Amino acid sequence: MADEDVPQPAPEGQPQQGIQVLLDERETRTTYSNAYRFHQTAEEVVMDLGFNMPNPNPGQLPPNTAGQMLFKITDRVIMSYPNAKRLLASMTQLIKRYEQQFGEIPMQPGRR
Repeated sequence: MADEDVPQPAPEGQPQQGIQVLLDERETRTTYSNAYRFHQTAEEVVMDLGFNMPNPNPGQLPPNTAGQMLFKITDRVIMSYPNAKRLLASMTQLIKRYEQQFGEIPMQPGRR
């Protein structure tokens, strides 16, 4: 378990105080993902994580089809819109710092 101080927004005019958050990583599992998709409801954002790979059992392909890709979904994350917005802000900051250090990340794979 790790300790981490996470600043919380303070009401206007009051000093900001830290809250100690205890992290329990004993049941953490690691999953590789090179693909995602989003669904939404009025209250929640649903993010499926997984990986793309050539279809191992292509069967009969339609005419003029070079191949098939299989998107194997391994994990689903459901979050509120405020939490999704905080995730977006955190990921934006993370990518910005990475690109400042290592250069722009290309959107197409294999172009590093």
